[in-house]
Amino acid sequence: MKEKRPSLFAASKAVALRWDGQGAPQITATGSGTTAEQILQIAEAHDIPLQSDPALVEALAQIPIGDEIPKELYIAVAEVLAFIFMLEGIDPRQPDLRPPSQDA
Repeated sequence: MKEKRPSLFAASKAVALRWDGQGAPQITATGSGTTAEQILQIAEAHDIPLQSDPALVEALAQIPIGDEIPKELYIAVAEVLAFIFMLEGIDPRQPDLRPPSQDA
């Protein structure tokens, strides 16, 4: 199953998430200033989707790296993931999160 790794950013802060389709998404990186810029550059270099949501970034930035997001943030993060899935043509109900073949 392909993992989705959205990065959320706000002006001078950024948070990166990892979700493998099991359990809750995990925080993989957080930073402000230069570190936030590096997180965004890495995300862009690896075609990781970016989403701007300052309030969500502030909340997620309080969570230690490696921890799952708390239940209170499930809906907000699910909305971000749903938007990314829609953009990439991914059906999260499928066991394999790859987009459909363009050959059909």
